[in-house]
Amino acid sequence: MKAEASTNTETGMQDALGAMTEVLHSIETGDLTARITTAYPENDPIGALAACINRMTELLSERREETLSYQRALEGQIDTIEKQRVAIRELSTPIIEVWSGVLCAPIVGVLDSARASEMTSALLHTVVQTKASLAIIDITGIEAMDTQATDHFLRMARAIRLLGSECALSGVHPNVARTIVHMGIDLEGIDSYRTLRDALHRYVYGAGGKRRKPGA
Repeated sequence: MKAEASTNTETGMQDALGAMTEVLHSIETGDLTARITTAYPENDPIGALAACINRMTELLSERREETLSYQRALEGQIDTIEKQRVAIRELSTPIIEVWSGVLCAPIVGVLDSARASEMTSALLHTVVQTKASLAIIDITGIEAMDTQATDHFLRMARAIRLLGSECALSGVHPNVARTIVHMGIDLEGIDSYRTLRDALHRYVYGAGGKRRKPGA
């Protein structure tokens, strides 16, 4: 938008001031495309004021473009960080189907309450999705758990049973065992095995030692 003004007369001055007012109003409403066109030279007070307003508008426009560009870059970085966070979360709590109908969730590192909550959601979803009959939670790589994480962890095991699936623990570290005993938590209905191999062997062959067919 261009606001035109004449010169050399009082009317021209009024037109120039009106054009400036119009442009300033456009700036106020967010339109930074408006410019003042006047016949007054820049060494004239009116022309100098018009040029000043135009330069200010151009500067505001440049700054807004820079801000929008920075915002788009920031949004892209946030999106990348979120994808990386999801990838890290999936890698930190992998769920593997080690046998037809048997899931294994190996846990390595420190299991805090937040991580236990994420693993619970992922494991329960996978149990439902795959219709698994057994979920083995292998904690060979866990040497310690705080009491809240331990409670959350065992709630997860019970939730799996509520879905109609069995749940077994394998690789319980002595420190974890002491924590569970100290908390007085009842592990009834949740089998515990020395190793993941023992848990899978028990499921595949059963108490009678007869090999179970995949999916049976």
